[in-house]
Amino acid sequence: MPRSTNAVASRKRRKKILKAARGYFGARSKVYTVAKNAVEKAMSYSYRDRRNKKRTFRRLWIARINAATRMHGMNYSTFIHALSKADIDLNRKVLADMAMNHPEVFTAIVNKVK
Repeated sequence: MPRSTNAVASRKRRKKILKAARGYFGARSKVYTVAKNAVEKAMSYSYRDRRNKKRTFRRLWIARINAATRMHGMNYSTFIHALSKADIDLNRKVLADMAMNHPEVFTAIVNKVK
């Protein structure tokens, strides 16, 4: 029996990769083998950075809360400890938003836990 190639599936597979590589520079968007490497690399970066984004935002929130609490004569670690002792369950995202956009509310929270 002669060898049969499935051109439809091969073309679909290649088109999928080239479509994902649209917007890449030069051969990375035109040549299949180069595009395949570029797309695989991009996918691994995107998988990794979806996790790193969570870390980065947490660091940002902590830096903002620390800056805001130091303006009230406290530091971050004592403020977070005082929050947990006072049974105030606000996460760092909300606290950082309050510190930036609603300083009067944040001041009230700091005064409550002092």
